[in-house]
Amino acid sequence: MDQDVLRKRLELELYELTERSQRAESHALHTDAAVPGDFAEQATERENDDVLLEISHEAQTKAQQIRQAIQRIDQGVYGECFECGEAISDARLAAVPYALRCYQCESIQKA
Repeated sequence: MDQDVLRKRLELELYELTERSQRAESHALHTDAAVPGDFAEQATERENDDVLLEISHEAQTKAQQIRQAIQRIDQGVYGECFECGEAISDARLAAVPYALRCYQCESIQKA
């Protein structure tokens, strides 16, 4: 797997996640609009805010995982399993580019 192509792909995904997180948080915190005055609308708005904040949190978590993957590329250890030290398969890295473990070790970890 070409490390330069991978790095650019990860950097693009990181940018998109950061944008998504900022937009969701901005909407949830109503930095761009006033909160409705009606009680029923406020209750619905709070539920929506909770969902938006969760979307923001998930995007931030995934962004951190991608930052760590980019660091592993820079350190020359990208694609090495943290548990057994063997190479993580290209198929797994294509599906989960920030994977820390090979499929076998991840299966054991989740068991």
